This record gives sequence, structure tokens and C-alpha cells, in this order.
Amino acid sequence: MHEIEPFYRWRDDYIAADDERSPFYQTEYSEFEFDKQIYNYYIHPQWDYFGSQTLYLKILFVDYDRQYAIIELLGEWNDTIYNDIMLLKREIIELMMKEGINKFILIGENVLNFHSSDDLYYEEWFQDVEDGWIAAVNFREHVIDEFKRSNIDYYINFGGALDEMTWRNLKPVQMFKNIEEQLTKRLT
Repeated sequence: MHEIEPFYRWRDDYIAADDERSPFYQTEYSEFEFDKQIYNYYIHPQWDYFGSQTLYLKILFVDYDRQYAIIELLGEWNDTIYNDIMLLKREIIELMMKEGINKFILIGENVLNFHSSDDLYYEEWFQDVEDGWIAAVNFREHVIDEFKRSNIDYYINFGGALDEMTWRNLKPVQMFKNIEEQLTKRLT
């Protein structure tokens, strides 16, 4: 797991540690010391800790004018034991929403498992975004199945082109527009 780096090709466009409005403003990262781990596995030092013992993230891009954020996730999403959704909502999402963000793109290629609890924080997040949305991109099939069994897919958009999106060659605004188009089609 230590070789899985957060996506870095957009660093010329955005770095959360340099963004005064980011929850990770002025965060310093070690280039050589592996100081974070999930269970007994070290992870790359560029991932951000937000309070979860098993789930880390990286804010890859934020556009305050268009009101969206792209967040990459790594690890095990565990609401049962660690209440990861509460931590994510309180420590990251709410801070971003105070800055006007209401559209969230979650990249889940590296989310290995999901363990549900209840859906209250998902419902709260869904209601809080009002005119916005939450989209889940490239989550693994068994993780999506768990989200569906827990009825969380009512609050977070999965499926279709979102499950197999080729996004790494896109600019952030292109990715955003592709997802927005997909979600608009679903509503019409």
C-alpha cells in the first residue's frame, strides 16, 4: 500500500496545503518518512489524515467559483467501528461547505472495503448540499454493492459512467463537466 500515491498530475493547478481555505492549509508532508498506516500497512506520506484509523484522503482540486471539490480516498471505509462518515462530514466536508462547496466528487478506486452503520450522516450531507450533489467515481463493485445494501446510494450517485470513468488524462474542470452532464441526464 505504501506505493499507492495520491494523484499528483493536477498539482500545477491546485495544492490543498497552499490553499488558505482548505482544511489542510499549511500541512507539511514528509517526502521520505512513512508516518501513516492502515492496520499494519504503511501508506504513502502524501495522504491526509482526518481522524479515521482506516481511511485517508487527498483533496485533489477545489474550484470555489464552480463550487466543487475532487477528493481521492484510500483504505477501508468503516462506519461500523470508526464512524468514518461522521469524521469525514465533520472534519472535512462541513469546512468545505462553509467555503461554498456543494458538489463533491469522491474517487474510490483505492477504497478496498466498506462497512456500514446507519445512513444518518449521509442523509444529512445530502440535505446540506441543497442544489449540489455527491458523486462516487470508480468505486469497486463489491464496495458499491455494500453501499446499495445500506441504501446509501440514495444519497450518493453511483453507477453508469461514474463506475468506469477514465479521468486521469482530464483536467479537473473536464472531469467536473463530465460528471455534471451524467447527473443532469439522470434528472431529466
